[in-house]
Amino acid sequence: MKKKIYIAGCGGMLGEAFYNQFNNDYILKCTDKDVNDIWLSFLDFRDFDKYKKDVLDFKPDYLFHLGAYTDLEFCELNADETYITNTLSVENAVFIANELDIPLLYISTAGIFDGKKDLYDDWDIPNPLGVYARAKYMGERFVVENSKRYLVCRAGWMMGAGPKKDKKFIQKLMSQLKENKKELFIVDDKDGTPTYTQDFAKNVKLLIEKEFWGLYNMVCGGQTSRLEVARELMKILHLEDKVKITTVSSDYFKKTYFAERPPCERLDNRKLRMRNLNLMREWQPALKEYIETYYKDYLK
Repeated sequence: MKKKIYIAGCGGMLGEAFYNQFNNDYILKCTDKDVNDIWLSFLDFRDFDKYKKDVLDFKPDYLFHLGAYTDLEFCELNADETYITNTLSVENAVFIANELDIPLLYISTAGIFDGKKDLYDDWDIPNPLGVYARAKYMGERFVVENSKRYLVCRAGWMMGAGPKKDKKFIQKLMSQLKENKKELFIVDDKDGTPTYTQDFAKNVKLLIEKEFWGLYNMVCGGQTSRLEVARELMKILHLEDKVKITTVSSDYFKKTYFAERPPCERLDNRKLRMRNLNLMREWQPALKEYIETYYKDYLK
């Protein structure tokens, strides 16, 4: 008998990967306020009564709470809405999972650290800088402190799902290339770790099946920078000689990206490694697979 998973906030880039990785082995109910795929149904998880009823009616074995506002500038300008979506809704998910006595999955972020260290393991204490980071960290803390059984997985610089759903760094570069830009301005003062959504979902699946509950860093291997990622992307696309990369400091984009970001968001999957459960590949082959799978005809 297949087990059932209710996935809330499943319409984004991560939701697509969870649907891909779990759909064959589990019975899924995937919901979002943006119904952008045939396998999604409508639910705004900020409405606690409707969220609770929908989950209880489905009677799942697991509750995955994926959705969040991830646009840092939007979060800075809309603090209350951000806390309702990224913190209070997570608290609601905890209440629902506890009532059903089922495990809860919550997605946290490398962005909850202040960036003063070069590398953060699973036991480093976060110090969030802005509204987004603070709201996500308060969600993480509530899950850890109040859930009966939980999995908190911290992702880094997310990449996945292709042009339709990727709103992050890779897609921003790809859309500039599609516009035939011959020069890319890339910051050289931001370090972090890319996280391929498919690898992330696979690793979550392993932890669920092994029942290793708790908090885990879950990013691709090989700490890096925005600049190195951009250079690797040009290499994969064979555009090293055709597109110029010009390095700039974060101040160059200050008008557009005014929310404070940590200078370093590098995570170490220390706990996954120590448990011999680390499926996350190095970021370079993961990026190559991502581009070859999702952007095959994009630049033609």
